[in-house]
Amino acid sequence: MVKRTITALALLAIGMPALLFGGVPFFIFLGFFIVMAAYEYTLLFRAVGFEPSTWITVGGVFLILVVRDFYPEFAGGLFAALLLIALGYHTIAYERGRDKAQLDFVVTAGGLAYLGWVGAYLLDLRNLPHGGWWLFLVLPSVWMADSGAYSIGAAYGRHKLAPRLSPRKSWEGYWAGVFTGTVYGGFFAFAYSTWGPLETSIWQGAILGLVLSVIAPLGDLGESLFKRPAAIKDSGTLIPGHGGAFDRLDSWLWAAVIGYYYIQWFLI
Repeated sequence: MVKRTITALALLAIGMPALLFGGVPFFIFLGFFIVMAAYEYTLLFRAVGFEPSTWITVGGVFLILVVRDFYPEFAGGLFAALLLIALGYHTIAYERGRDKAQLDFVVTAGGLAYLGWVGAYLLDLRNLPHGGWWLFLVLPSVWMADSGAYSIGAAYGRHKLAPRLSPRKSWEGYWAGVFTGTVYGGFFAFAYSTWGPLETSIWQGAILGLVLSVIAPLGDLGESLFKRPAAIKDSGTLIPGHGGAFDRLDSWLWAAVIGYYYIQWFLI
């Protein structure tokens, strides 16, 4: 727990200035972790016998992030081109004797879509007007929900939420996380509208916190879907006490998409 806390504080000290400045500093900070998560993603599938293209997956994720952040008008074309390149690569691999090349292509395409296209919503969220404030409404709501779920689940969890995917998670912890995320979503919305530039009510923030805390845990369980067949606990060792980059980003990916569209549709 001490190692986790020290690491979290160190990441916050590095990430906070990047978050405040936005632009290139934020892209470098966040892009590094998303690209590392893409690399860990390929290793998880290689551990169970698949052979996704590391270069296309990792390089493609990086290109998607760059284009979505700085040249968004070309993002759709780039994504389509990367899928075609991936299919061409794995088609050649099949001709050269790789019998599971079609499934390898699916894994490569999945990495491009999930960590590249979906991951870029974290950048889109920061690029909204007052994006730093919105980001600190969305992500801390998820962090507080995770903390509430962990604390209550560890102490009182009796009923398994997903015993095959994540044996330690419980329904008691899940509902504690939903409650905590809802409360903190309302609190952050109130604070940022009172002392910051956002114009949102406590109820709008609470609803956002509720939606995030109900749905975002699927990001954590979804990553477990990749890890469990390989009997791997953490996606990597990049972050001491926290595992890999993918382990930290799993629920953020869902939160970014949900938060971005909720804010666009209801709050701006």
